[in-house]
Amino acid sequence: MMLFEAVLCLALNIYFEARDQTVEGRVAVTQVVMNRVVHPDYPDNPCDVVYQAEVYPSGHPVKYRCQFSWFCDGKSDEPVDYQAFHDALVIVDFLVFNGIEDVTQGATHYHSIHVTPEWSTWKRRTVQIGDHIFYK
Repeated sequence: MMLFEAVLCLALNIYFEARDQTVEGRVAVTQVVMNRVVHPDYPDNPCDVVYQAEVYPSGHPVKYRCQFSWFCDGKSDEPVDYQAFHDALVIVDFLVFNGIEDVTQGATHYHSIHVTPEWSTWKRRTVQIGDHIFYK
């Protein structure tokens, strides 16, 4: 996988999952993807993690059956807030070339405080950042 493609996938995920969060929150969402990349239960590159989904025989994702809901919610996957997307690219660029301590404490999952997914009852909570709760 080319570095540019991985950066784009990570930036899109920040944009759609956390563009309204603090920088720390956007970093945390990216670190979850990267924690999955190194975890044996998930694909081994960022784009495959971001686009992991249950798919129809045609290859199209099943609505609401994706690891990251924005990818299969039926809405456009094109950014419209160009400043927010630029900011996401800057964050990913910084992480790729500098790295920082994992603020999620190894999390492979997160959700908004506005929902309670079934898996949250059996995974270990690590931290809350903004309105996202992280788990491993």
